[in-house]
Amino acid sequence: MKTLAFNGRMGASGDMILAALLDAGADPDALEPVTDALEVEYRIGETVKSGISSTTVGVYLTDRDETADDGSEDDHSHEHGDGDSHDHSHEHDNGHDHEHGDADDHDHSHEHSHSDDHSHTHAEGHGPHRSYLEVREIVEAMDLEPAVEADALAIFELLGEAEASVHGESLEEIHFHEVGADDAIADIVGAALLVHDLEIERIVTTPLATGGGSVSMSHGEYPVPTPAVVELAQRAEWSLRGGPVDTELLTPTGAAILAHLADGIESLPTLDLEGTGYGAGGYDLDPHPNVLRVLVGDDGARGGLEKDDIAVLETNLDDATPEVLGGLQETLADAGARDVSILPATMKKSRPGHLVKVICKPADRQRVARALAEETGTLGVRDAGATHRWIANREFETVEVDLEGEAYEVAVKIASDEDGEVYDVSAEYDDAAAVAAKTNCPIREVLRRAERAYSTEY
Repeated sequence: MKTLAFNGRMGASGDMILAALLDAGADPDALEPVTDALEVEYRIGETVKSGISSTTVGVYLTDRDETADDGSEDDHSHEHGDGDSHDHSHEHDNGHDHEHGDADDHDHSHEHSHSDDHSHTHAEGHGPHRSYLEVREIVEAMDLEPAVEADALAIFELLGEAEASVHGESLEEIHFHEVGADDAIADIVGAALLVHDLEIERIVTTPLATGGGSVSMSHGEYPVPTPAVVELAQRAEWSLRGGPVDTELLTPTGAAILAHLADGIESLPTLDLEGTGYGAGGYDLDPHPNVLRVLVGDDGARGGLEKDDIAVLETNLDDATPEVLGGLQETLADAGARDVSILPATMKKSRPGHLVKVICKPADRQRVARALAEETGTLGVRDAGATHRWIANREFETVEVDLEGEAYEVAVKIASDEDGEVYDVSAEYDDAAAVAAKTNCPIREVLRRAERAYSTEY
């Protein structure tokens, strides 16, 4: 399985992720949907961080008259620890507003740009700030491939949920500030585009370093990691670790990208390496090279199941009638539920009751929760937050079963992994029951014959 492994020793930011993916071999032209949709360009260059040659990426506005310099990292007057923008009203000022370039940290001045006009303003800290819903509309209008769009929207949803939780607002009400600007959209959509360009099947990361110390925001002085990063880490599959320096290393944008894309590992997996890349952060942190490293290779594993983003809703009921419970599968499915489970439970004062668990897509959670409340009368629905499940690729084929000289059609469900390898074949029960009723053949025998017919034919 083609695997991409991030080494999180120096944290991560949006531009570092972009730079590392490009350095690992992703095609810069894959970023064109972003530059076609937004008035921005990517400037790609090279630098050296504590002796490590690495790639830099800057996002620049193309509709401004202000003159920026040659695109090296030294002109980023709004940079943070790793050079990308921050979350809702987080106006950081941690004493590193300007780069501290030295003889070993220089730009080699060969840049890739999607524009011939280099008199542009660095996008960080400039441009419009948008609501979560406005950002969704922009991404959906980019005409991205469905898988790329799904990843980008899922990342923004995670970021929006983290912001909403920090500020006590709903996802629909939340207004992004820095992370709703053009450069953050360029970072997030760009990361999704480059990952798909590399045709990666699995992404993992070692524990991500947060840095240390504190940062100044409009709401006060906060310790590192910032509140939004903490919220994102709770939703992620990877772990955090402090240090190794007292500055902010893991930004909300970087955390959101990896919270959606990457599973956590404690150490790098065994890989038959195909490539590696280094994405540079803004600061010089000698003797620590301020770079994000990625490794790309085959881990030798068989194809896995597909990742499916879901939300899990649940509520406790102690007064629902059997008729109401029996109808929940149908009524909640109409609202967008993918699965409904009803489990017996013991409530307070030892009263018998039920636990209702509902799986739905994250975008449908509010509608499903409303339907669950209306159908059951519950006063509250718990939201476990955005998570994911691993699902098989599922296809249906129709096979013919010969019984008493006549052919009967039965649908068969085929489950396969990402490589298309079939690992389960199941005949549809309703079809088998209908055939059994016509032929007086046991349902179990019809199921067995249908599954055998598929195995013989395919």
